[in-house]
Amino acid sequence: MEQDITSRFTFFDCIRRNLTPLLVIGFGFILILTFLYYFYIQPQTDIGPEQPIPFSHRVHAGVKEIKCQFCHPYVARSRHPGLPPVEKCLYCHKYIIPEHPEVKKDHWYLENQIPIPWRKVNYLPEHVLFNHERHIKMGLVCDECHGAVEAMDRIKAVRFKMQFCVECHKERKANMDCWLACHS
Repeated sequence: MEQDITSRFTFFDCIRRNLTPLLVIGFGFILILTFLYYFYIQPQTDIGPEQPIPFSHRVHAGVKEIKCQFCHPYVARSRHPGLPPVEKCLYCHKYIIPEHPEVKKDHWYLENQIPIPWRKVNYLPEHVLFNHERHIKMGLVCDECHGAVEAMDRIKAVRFKMQFCVECHKERKANMDCWLACHS
């Protein structure tokens, strides 16, 4: 029993004598874990899928103040907002930074007559027929559903759920008859 007590005191004495190096190692370990989390894990949770051509909504809609409807021309007259064809990109980029490697990809798609394979970021259940036109005509602004895209480089992927729509319709006292409004 005396040997047990002696060995415990020896262990604690050893820790006391090496407290500074142990604290430095512990702090360094925490610092490395924090760096790995913020550099590799956390940023990936708040952005959408990588696109074939890195398109920054922050630059185009934010800094350059290009309206959503310029690139998504069908939003006010169709169920679908439309994704911009490569010709729309080259309307400006034929003159603005035409030699940039990413803009050269636009030229490649045009020359090969291939539409840019943009990846979808907003998802609705299959049975829902969301009509952008109806919402735009009622005065809704894009960022009410899509967020502040003018502050995003990559659009966050969103899976819209019925509760999101129901809450908005209740706030605005809009039609709640789902069969006529959304599911037809």
